[in-house]
Amino acid sequence: NFSISKVLSSTINSSFSTAQNALLAKTMARSKLLLTFFQVTLVLSVLGLANAYSLKLDYYKKSCPSAKHIAKAITKNYISGHQFHDCFVRGCDGSVLLNSTQHNIAERDASPNLSLRGFQIGGPYWPVPLGRRDGRVSIASEAFTNLPSPSFNITQLKASFASKGLSDKDLVVLSGGHTIGIAHCPAFSDRLYNFSGQGGTDPTMDQNYIVALKKKCQPGDSTTLVEMDPGSYKTFDAHYYTLVSKRRGLFQSDAALLTDSATNAYVHLQATTDESMVKMGQIGVLTGSSGEIRKQCSTIN
Repeated sequence: NFSISKVLSSTINSSFSTAQNALLAKTMARSKLLLTFFQVTLVLSVLGLANAYSLKLDYYKKSCPSAKHIAKAITKNYISGHQFHDCFVRGCDGSVLLNSTQHNIAERDASPNLSLRGFQIGGPYWPVPLGRRDGRVSIASEAFTNLPSPSFNITQLKASFASKGLSDKDLVVLSGGHTIGIAHCPAFSDRLYNFSGQGGTDPTMDQNYIVALKKKCQPGDSTTLVEMDPGSYKTFDAHYYTLVSKRRGLFQSDAALLTDSATNAYVHLQATTDESMVKMGQIGVLTGSSGEIRKQCSTIN
């Protein structure tokens, strides 16, 4: 099992010969927080069997029995919050890591992804099926058409998640990822200054929270960053659900979870399950000869 602070399953790759193990030393030298995990898991994909076309928990059982332990030891202080943003666009293929080029604006530079960060945190564990490969396409516009908007209502949220094969419970569990990270003011400013285009505030939001947010985000502010889970934004915990229950969810999509009987119940149960993480980690995966194994995480071969 891997910790959420240790695993981004969308980039664990497959189908390579053991002759490329030397890549470990090279990739470990590039130790930026965000890239460390991907560079380590890239080495794991070097060890995969070429004829294994499906994801398996024991994918490296024969070629490298200690692979998981190696990755866990090296990445124990790191996390990337990118799995959701990656899997919802073209599937879990690591496309959110690709850099923009002269001729293409990549997913990572789309506005919904600009607040992605990596943190040194802990969290729950879940089994990660291995053997996926990397995608070769990353287009910024697809982030807008695939990622749920922070302004979505419950009907839109359910439809978005259902299109990826995810249930109402998965919706609530994965929304819990908002316990980590920060957001730019424009992602929620309409709730403060122009809710529903009427020039007022969102009546479903706690008034004291509105006052606090207005102090941080003035009208037109597009640069200030706000914690999505105040006081706990670097810790993966259930505090997010407590805030949502108190009408202190930052996004309209957070508040929307309370407007449906099924999702509301899961919020109050503070739903957490590794099953939802595993399901999301298998959206649109590439295996066999599909995609590629990148030599560098941020560029195609």
